Amino acid sequence: MVKKTDEIWATGRRKCAVARVRIKVGTGKVVVNDKEMNEYFNSEALCGYVAQVLKASDSEGKVDIVASIVGGGMAGQAGALRHGVARALVKMDETLRPALKAAGMMTRDARVKERKKPGQPGARRRFQFSKR
Repeated sequence: MVKKTDEIWATGRRKCAVARVRIKVGTGKVVVNDKEMNEYFNSEALCGYVAQVLKASDSEGKVDIVASIVGGGMAGQAGALRHGVARALVKMDETLRPALKAAGMMTRDARVKERKKPGQPGARRRFQFSKR
């Protein structure tokens, strides 16, 4: 078990975003890039996406989370934070792994933007065909 003074570090990734997450036993405060989570993720959906992990592990109001996120957009950053928090919670308490894995929060979402191919304007887009 983890002591009250211990901090657990974990990394979460989604698309191009990388979240370095620190959790410790506390009162439920979530700070992202030196801002409150509700202030940083101004969408209720993104805040709820991150809160899913805390609900699934029954950790709401029990841990303080401090995260540093770089890269990607808001949705990717929220996904990276969710992944990082899930990994940190499992480091803190290994018995949470089955519940979080069943909810799909331990899996790194490997979907990334497809690369642009040479000789065409986008990843799948082709230049307009003209018969004459």
